[in-house]
Amino acid sequence: MAKPDTTTTPTTTTTTTTANHALPSLHNPQKNNKQQPQLMMNLPGTREEDCFGWTFDSIEEITTPHAAQQYLQSQVRIRRFDIDSLIRQPRGVGRLAWLYEHMRQVCIELGFYISLLRKECTESRCPVMRAGEATYYCAGHGHPRPCSAIGYAVHTIDYAVQQLSGSSSSSLLATIDAEENQINPGGESLSLKHFQSMVRRLYRIFAHAYFHHRDLFEQQESATYLYARFVRLARKYELTPESLVTIPDLPAAVAAASVAS
Repeated sequence: MAKPDTTTTPTTTTTTTTANHALPSLHNPQKNNKQQPQLMMNLPGTREEDCFGWTFDSIEEITTPHAAQQYLQSQVRIRRFDIDSLIRQPRGVGRLAWLYEHMRQVCIELGFYISLLRKECTESRCPVMRAGEATYYCAGHGHPRPCSAIGYAVHTIDYAVQQLSGSSSSSLLATIDAEENQINPGGESLSLKHFQSMVRRLYRIFAHAYFHHRDLFEQQESATYLYARFVRLARKYELTPESLVTIPDLPAAVAAASVAS
């Protein structure tokens, strides 16, 4: 499976800000008052709860080429339960570029999610991709055909990562850059059409977990709010009609206001 870039850049930045010698837990972040240069990469063997250990209060503090990604990752670490703050567009980052960074981060975190899901979502237990009564064919085989639920999830993440990682002049990132700089003003946003297709496919992973692995879904959602963030983004950017939002409600641990459109 192609893995999204979780390290941002393999270099040590000279940016100085509040840092930690021992990375705090995602669920109990703490700051160290000492000013230290931050190494903004996840080293091999880093535990999931210790990923993205860099801390920034504003995007202006970051001078690397990956400022938007690194700022979002720092906010996910320290404010993952405050969805309003997480999706708020920072100054200097375009609306579509901010959506792009969020979708990259969703794919990274879904990679962790799938690693847990596959422990119980086996090919024998879930031989086809279903979400409630609906059955979905997988497009990751050259042409749509039945696929196990875990295979569908892996292939869908691969597809999304490929869409988000392209560097050619026709890539999604190039399309966003052209639209944000109004190189081709007017008309329907081509990048949003790409995001709509991506969101529709990724949503099915959450829906499968909800309808067929409810305990795992609720456990992960209570700890991460990943689905709440994802569906809030989909509503904010109008990436999916409400008729396709099939999960009827969220666990009690997730405030309803967090996913209100």
